[in-house]
Amino acid sequence: MKSIRLLKVVVFLACFVPLALLGLKAYNGALGANPIEVITHATGDWTLRLLLVTLAITPLRKLTGQPWLIRFRRVIGLFAFFYGILHFLTYIWLDKFFDLHEMVADIAKRRFITVGFTGFVLLIPLAITSTSGWIRRLGGKRWQVLHRLIYFSAIAGVIHYLWLVKADIRKPLEYAAVLALLLGYRLVGSLSAMIAPKPISFPPGRTEVSEG
Repeated sequence: MKSIRLLKVVVFLACFVPLALLGLKAYNGALGANPIEVITHATGDWTLRLLLVTLAITPLRKLTGQPWLIRFRRVIGLFAFFYGILHFLTYIWLDKFFDLHEMVADIAKRRFITVGFTGFVLLIPLAITSTSGWIRRLGGKRWQVLHRLIYFSAIAGVIHYLWLVKADIRKPLEYAAVLALLLGYRLVGSLSAMIAPKPISFPPGRTEVSEG
């Protein structure tokens, strides 16, 4: 238990490293000719990366037989939302200077912004209901159904990146491949559970009769 707590602290601090490196670049004036673009891409990349890491925890837990891994899913998912907020703030503050009219026009006109904004909005209820109190209020099954929105948010994030890039699409395709693998694993697991033979139950007092 003590080692798990220590690992949680390590993971928590590690999730701040990308932000610290970005801040260090800004302090040293190393963000290049278009710093807003660098910040936008960095925060967007880390939002998507942490979403994929969050989705990878369940398959990794099952494949390795290490149930304690599930304890890191919440903190990593919340950091994905945190970097999503930074990504969104970079757009509305540094890029658009809180010009609501221009932002609404952008969302309606540019499809990559529309799908990216959708992906971010889908993360909001997940972040709000991430606590143990919300799990109790909603009930385990309803909470699990709600938190499947992360699949659609990750899909929207990959599409957002794919539509944003105009020339070299290798990086968004890499994210798409990882996401397809993670979702495919879940789909295969669900299908296997559906077609698996169910044990036969007998009424009380009766036993199974085997053929001689």
